[in-house]
Amino acid sequence: MNERIHDYVEIKSLKDMINKTRNEFSDEVAFKFKTDVEGVIRKVKYDEFLDDVDSLGTKLIDLGLKGKKIAVISENRYEWATSYLAVVCGTGIIVPLDRALPEIEIRSLIERSEVEAIIYSDRYSEIMKKLINEDNKLNKIKYYICMDLEKKDKKILSFKELIRSGRKLINDGDKRFLSAEINPEEMQVMLFTSGTTSMSKAVALSHKNICANLMDIASVIEATEDDTFLSFLPLHHTFEATVGFLYPIYKGSSVAYCEGIKHIQDNLKEYKISIMISVPVLFENMYKRVMKSIEKQGKLEKVKKGIKISNFLRKFHIDIRRKIFKELHDNFGGNLRLFVSGAAAIDKEVEKGFNDLGITTYAGYGLTETSPVVAAENDKYRRYGSVGKVFPSLEVKIEDVDEEGVGEIVVKGPSVMLEYYNNPEATKETLVDGWFYTGDLGYFDKDKYLYISGRKKSVIVLKNGKNIYPEEIENLINKLEGIKESMVFGLSDKDDKNDLVLHAKIVYDKNIIKEIIKSDDFDEIKKYILNYIKEINKQVPAYKAISVNNVIFTEEELIKTTTLKIKRQEEMKKIMNVSN
Repeated sequence: MNERIHDYVEIKSLKDMINKTRNEFSDEVAFKFKTDVEGVIRKVKYDEFLDDVDSLGTKLIDLGLKGKKIAVISENRYEWATSYLAVVCGTGIIVPLDRALPEIEIRSLIERSEVEAIIYSDRYSEIMKKLINEDNKLNKIKYYICMDLEKKDKKILSFKELIRSGRKLINDGDKRFLSAEINPEEMQVMLFTSGTTSMSKAVALSHKNICANLMDIASVIEATEDDTFLSFLPLHHTFEATVGFLYPIYKGSSVAYCEGIKHIQDNLKEYKISIMISVPVLFENMYKRVMKSIEKQGKLEKVKKGIKISNFLRKFHIDIRRKIFKELHDNFGGNLRLFVSGAAAIDKEVEKGFNDLGITTYAGYGLTETSPVVAAENDKYRRYGSVGKVFPSLEVKIEDVDEEGVGEIVVKGPSVMLEYYNNPEATKETLVDGWFYTGDLGYFDKDKYLYISGRKKSVIVLKNGKNIYPEEIENLINKLEGIKESMVFGLSDKDDKNDLVLHAKIVYDKNIIKEIIKSDDFDEIKKYILNYIKEINKQVPAYKAISVNNVIFTEEELIKTTTLKIKRQEEMKKIMNVSN
């Protein structure tokens, strides 16, 4: 495991964290973001931000939401951050929802989580108005709170008015939020894993879980009040929430909100970004553009020579990378010093390439269920191709090791989730005596660097960090009359060998389909099934769609265990042999 190489402040809860941040960093800038006035950047200091948190939390309690579940859905923005901490630091349980989900999935997660209030941006107003006007007994929402509404409108509350009202309550002596006791062992955060409504799991996390991970991060990767993080990944994503939002607050750093992928380079300059958290595909694309630009300018050989010289000098602790690659650093704003890549494996050439150019790049590994980071690199422990060493508070072992030393990664420690909420069967399958069975395959080298060598047993992890649970899509496919069973799997993208594309193998019953379509012609059977696949694609996020060109049809049953579970690895060998 990683040793603690940096000092860190002990925190028992997120409320403890914000109180310590207020005491030490009250006059530091917490957030930077664009206002409605074009080009104007607003800076919010910690004292103002935490006053807003206190005011909103106080008003939420005043509305009768103490101990209740409250959802939040929006773009990355200041109000999301305020909402999250106002709920978890004394009000109730926060339920961040994926902003990219289609309406049908948002509705289902609202019902399943039994939230009694939802805080949202104007982008979701139409969905919320439909929910308000429907007589749906499964929808328990009492309060709809819009971030962009100036004043209360019928049944919709104004976020801004709530803060003003909460501030008045505090001034009048209301201390229900300020003095609220936190039980760090109880669930205060409910995070849904990536998935369609029927199968996604709700991960129950506590203050203890998240705080343990924050202290681990701080003891291994350094950030200070002089750093500014660029918030790019969706905030409902546990990687962004912990590492790109809570960690900067813990360290008194600033968070700046990215305006979108096309604006990254401009935002790096405007906000003077020093640290960026993201997924491999973004860093890989950035690196490709950098190297292509260098090549176009005819400077490739010069840069290669500079890398050789600087790498040689670094052996003697002389670092001139920022000096000799000044032009590159200036293009990124001149302050950028650290990339942290997670959610999927990063190309080791890209990681090394950025490090050679003077932008420190770390690879890490984690899961929603581990709050999330399990292992990461740092300046002391880096080995390209690995995800570094296991965090200080965690234990990791490899179980069911094969002849190559690869087995399932199993994790134990204070950042491991409490349970899958309302899902004892799934909890029992993955949590055994405090050990979380990740389903990921990996191994340790002789120096205890952790390597991820395969995907989860069933989960397909795309290069952009999205997780796809094949059982979910299989369940949808299998609903079509005449389909006996199916298996969804990923194969390497022909244009990008590091990414995966979804495929499906479908077992159909010719006799049943013949009765339905009045034909046993194979082309007509394919057409019948593929039309249904197209309908499924409309119901799910784009990254879960299966191209009609990537479907295998068969009447032969899939290979299964005695308990009728598909033997996926054996099926994949069969599929690959056929394709070869």
